[in-house]
Amino acid sequence: MNGAIKCQQISGGDGYSTMGDGTQTYMFSFGPLSGLADIANGLPGTQFPSVFNTIYGGTFVPGDPATSDNAAPSGNGPTGLGYNGAVGLILDTTGNTATASAGHVDPRPIEDVGVMNGNIPAPLFAIDEDDEFFLTLTNVGMIMRPDLFEQHTVHFHGYPNASSFYDGVPDASVAINIGGSFTYYYLAPDAGTYFWHCHITPPEHLQMGMVGQIYVRPRQDRVPAGGDLYTYLGYQETDNRTKCDSSQDILCSNPLPAINTAATNTAAVYSAAVSGTNGPRPGYAYNDGDGSTYYDVEYPIQIHGFDPNFHFVGMTFNPEGFVDMKDKYFLLNGRSYPDTVTPGPLATQSADGVLHYSQPLPTIINITAGQRALLRISDLDVTEFQTLASLGIPMQVVALNAKLLRDQAGNNLYYTTNSITLGGGESLDVILDTCAVRASMTSCTTAMAPGTYYLFTPNLDHLSNDAENFGGLMTEVRVN
Repeated sequence: MNGAIKCQQISGGDGYSTMGDGTQTYMFSFGPLSGLADIANGLPGTQFPSVFNTIYGGTFVPGDPATSDNAAPSGNGPTGLGYNGAVGLILDTTGNTATASAGHVDPRPIEDVGVMNGNIPAPLFAIDEDDEFFLTLTNVGMIMRPDLFEQHTVHFHGYPNASSFYDGVPDASVAINIGGSFTYYYLAPDAGTYFWHCHITPPEHLQMGMVGQIYVRPRQDRVPAGGDLYTYLGYQETDNRTKCDSSQDILCSNPLPAINTAATNTAAVYSAAVSGTNGPRPGYAYNDGDGSTYYDVEYPIQIHGFDPNFHFVGMTFNPEGFVDMKDKYFLLNGRSYPDTVTPGPLATQSADGVLHYSQPLPTIINITAGQRALLRISDLDVTEFQTLASLGIPMQVVALNAKLLRDQAGNNLYYTTNSITLGGGESLDVILDTCAVRASMTSCTTAMAPGTYYLFTPNLDHLSNDAENFGGLMTEVRVN
């Protein structure tokens, strides 16, 4: 049940994004320096070392993958670039012979790809429990604000990190200067939905867009097909890292379920887990032991809002009004409706004259009738509480802040609702079940009627793109 090694590289800098009303907005932001093709396709950029350490055979140009080696970009989706390795890896040469074992990192392609290439939300991370995760941050500078010598860090908010050195809080760890790189190391201990952000002047850098999401998939996904989930969950009692004796440990966060349902893992989950598939796929949200958090497809949804005036003065060398900060754009995965349902990455032409995929994650939720969809919802808003409502498809909340809702006696405390509310720094795991009558978690007797349903905020002032109605926090749930 051991994990694997996973790698990812990101840039810290600036960029632009386009709002639902057409306004271009300046951001401080993180961008991808690995997994370019996957991120442009709306997938996590996290890779195995065998992929991360491959060397690109072409020449990187500003805007990749939107420009894809000088190919004419359409702005409607990824072009010809299929590279998911780390930007900047090149081969050393001895005479005319290239030796793969003696490569090095060239800063030129890192600057070509990283500058003005910020994403909102920041690149998505996805790892499995017990993985060793190596994350490299390179500070490429903020070209639109050359007067600023801003440092950046990566802080995993709420993530159980054993070492403060890798926690990203500059007081207790390190901050990365312009032109510098630093590799963070994490051992993934607990499944759940988390998020990450820059911890340099957090109110400013979060408001400006330096926020992203990370989720950790449970070791239960790796139970062999046909394996009993209750039995395998009990195995964690033999490992001091995961031991959870609810009779003695009042802080035990994941006790064995009160009832042994004799649920077994399905072949589909096991195959997806070992293949490393990153896209929507079946699995479990947590190590539940009873199959109750099973899902067929999963979607990360990051809620964010910002004040356009704060972003404007952030680009024009004016004092920033922290006291007067008031969000007027409200975003799901960096987009306001109707852009939330625009398929493929949104491209923005930045001040360098090049298209950049600054908003790669749509929020269209596609479910086959009878299936269950896991929504990994996090809120990194600075000034507002945010509410999302679902009409027609009840929301079952199974976890809060990356903790399974279960009491010490093993009883599930999941609840069903039609709306959820989060404050800044909170996350929820929600399951949408499109089965009206279910025989088991993987078998539906009577499915819901196909159609288009909506996930939206009932706060009417959050259903807007600045002054224009309607937009904001709304997306579509398409039951096929």
